[in-house]
Amino acid sequence: MMPRALWTVWVLGAVISLFKEGAPAQASPLACDPTGVCDGHSRSLLSIPSGLTATVKSLDLSNNKIAYVSNSDLQTCVNLKALRLESNKIDTIEEDSFFSLGSLEHLDLSYNHLPHLSSSWFRSLASLKFLNLLGNSYTTLGKTSLFSHLTNLRILKVGNSYYFTEIQEKDFAGLTSLEELEINAPSLRKYNPKSLKSIQNIRHLILHLSQPAFLLEIFVDVLSSLEHLELRDTHLDTLHFSEVSINETKTIKKLTFRNVEITDESFNEMVKLLHYVSEMLDVEFDQCTLNGIGAFYISDMAAVEDLRKVETLTIRKLYIPHFYSFHDLSSLYLFTGTVKRVTIESSNVFLVPCSLSQYLKSLEYLDLNGNLMVEDLLRNSACKDAWPSLQTLILRQNHLTSLEKTGEILLTLENLTNLDISKNNFHPISKTCQWPAKMKHLNLSSTRIQSVTECIPQTLEILDVSNNSLSSFSLTMPQLRELYISGNKLKALPDASFLPMLLVMRISRNTINGFSKEQLDSFKKLKTLEAGSNNFICSCEFLSFTQEQRALAQILVGWPENYLCDSPTHVRGQRVQDTRLSVSECHREALVAATCCVLFLLILVTGVLCHHFHGLWYLRMMWAWLQAKRKPRRAPQRDLCYDAFVSYSEQDSHWVESLMVQELEHFNPPFKLCLHKRDFIPGKWIIDNIIDSIEKSHKTIFVLSENFVKSEWCKYELDFSHFRLFDENNDAAILVLLEPIERKAIPQRFCKLRKVMNTRTYLEWPTEEALQGNFWINLRAAIKS
Repeated sequence: MMPRALWTVWVLGAVISLFKEGAPAQASPLACDPTGVCDGHSRSLLSIPSGLTATVKSLDLSNNKIAYVSNSDLQTCVNLKALRLESNKIDTIEEDSFFSLGSLEHLDLSYNHLPHLSSSWFRSLASLKFLNLLGNSYTTLGKTSLFSHLTNLRILKVGNSYYFTEIQEKDFAGLTSLEELEINAPSLRKYNPKSLKSIQNIRHLILHLSQPAFLLEIFVDVLSSLEHLELRDTHLDTLHFSEVSINETKTIKKLTFRNVEITDESFNEMVKLLHYVSEMLDVEFDQCTLNGIGAFYISDMAAVEDLRKVETLTIRKLYIPHFYSFHDLSSLYLFTGTVKRVTIESSNVFLVPCSLSQYLKSLEYLDLNGNLMVEDLLRNSACKDAWPSLQTLILRQNHLTSLEKTGEILLTLENLTNLDISKNNFHPISKTCQWPAKMKHLNLSSTRIQSVTECIPQTLEILDVSNNSLSSFSLTMPQLRELYISGNKLKALPDASFLPMLLVMRISRNTINGFSKEQLDSFKKLKTLEAGSNNFICSCEFLSFTQEQRALAQILVGWPENYLCDSPTHVRGQRVQDTRLSVSECHREALVAATCCVLFLLILVTGVLCHHFHGLWYLRMMWAWLQAKRKPRRAPQRDLCYDAFVSYSEQDSHWVESLMVQELEHFNPPFKLCLHKRDFIPGKWIIDNIIDSIEKSHKTIFVLSENFVKSEWCKYELDFSHFRLFDENNDAAILVLLEPIERKAIPQRFCKLRKVMNTRTYLEWPTEEALQGNFWINLRAAIKS
């Protein structure tokens, strides 16, 4: 039994060892760059990684499973400036865990499980500027002041949604100035007066309160130190604002209500807040719900005057459940005369009554973005004497369809200079339109227009027609300084003569192939050009211009990152600045000229060589051979028309015609000879005449002489008969030597003729008259054979 047990243990050990060796190495829990920024978020870490050094300056360990922070975890990170530990499971932090982090400026401990907070954590963090403690499970901010040593703190976030129930007077002691303070306390049950009084200056206070029970007390404490009060996630239906006596300076300049529920009655109570704020107030309602019908009745004259403090009103995504029973707000008309800026965004507004528009005498800025305005109802809103001071009107993303009607309707706005009617549908647009005389800025982006016409006002200094379907821009705009025309289908820059005053042009995301120095120079005043993300053809000229002009970097926005080649294909995706083309691509004309010269020289040399080595002769012989090959090798006996075809030189014609013809054709029986001068068919191709005559003749007589060798005509006849006569290995050829010829005088190309003369006998014309009779007898015998 014992050996078997040992064997089993040994096998298990070997398997475990092999498994460990084969297992891949675990990835490093941190990814650090050379600047000391280390990223370890969302890696399921159970603890802070060991081995951290003084080079770490930023450490992100968010979204892990860390539960404990010990004194030694961060001891070596003496230069750490940012530490993110949010969204872990931390429930314990030892007292001196952050003791060595004297340089820390950003600390995020939000959304952990901390049941309490300790001032010892923050004692040495004198450089801390940002501290987020939201979303933990503590009920108070501790027994002693947590933040008394954080003299540089600028942003502080505390509280949670369920457990934080009390704000104590000592909680914010030691804090003198904050840019932002966020308190999440929807379950707040107790607020000790003057708890926020100790902070001398708060730029922005964000309060998450489900009920307004402690709102008045908080309001009183921060009234002299706060600039911007933001109330979130609050039900104000029970709001009751009693008068308070305050003699301190009022500093609140902005009120924001975000995701707040309001009733008609609570609105009247909210107006009382305005009595305690400074002049020129900015009021914002974002994603709020109005559970009422607009029955606002404000009879207190002091409240009337307080409402006149509102200078900027912003309403975004306002929801009114009882919208169809809603009043016309005429009870508020008298309080709107001092409002200068109004934004009502994405709130289903389809009409601003003419009477309300006429009361808005100080209105300079009106934003009705994302509503339901159409031309017919806009006419009522922009009635006579409406918005007399209006300079900027935003009607982006409504339901306007006629540019001509829109311009005509807005003629009543004599001071209008800025108009944004983007994200409407104005296709097609009219050829001419009327506009307010002072119009300087028009936004027509994303309106589906396919062309620009004289409907565009000529007085414009800024025009935005980006994200449309424009293929050209040929509109004269003598005063235009800025043109935004990105996201269209332009293939080239607009003509500079149309835009003499242009300073800024943004023409990215078109189909522009390139631009030249001459084009840019034609824009005399151009200071900024954004032309990236186009289909640049990286030709040699374009690359030479863009790479040599270093001053382009001062004009081109996004250079060189956004300027990429689209063609040639082998450089597609490369930055224009980095692209290099080969010599053959950049000097194509010179290359073609050089190639033509080489070809011409090659042809010339080939011609000379052909002439010297009789190349043309070989070509003609090849053609003749092909012609001969297509015909029967030998005509049938019944098709022979001649006893002999005679090939001779014209200079030897006297001998042939006077002697040979007489001796052969007048002999009994006579021989029928084929002579080219007499028997060739007129108009027939000479090659066919020669081949046909040879094929229809029993024999072929070559009258050889010095004249024959030199005669071009005889050469032709010998050329075209060469293959037929000597390829068949027969004796159809009769050679008559009219005079002695040296064999070397016969051209080298007539190799078979030279061979025949070397291997066969031939008839030689005797100069002695006594021997001539025997010559004719031998010739007649040769023809008959």
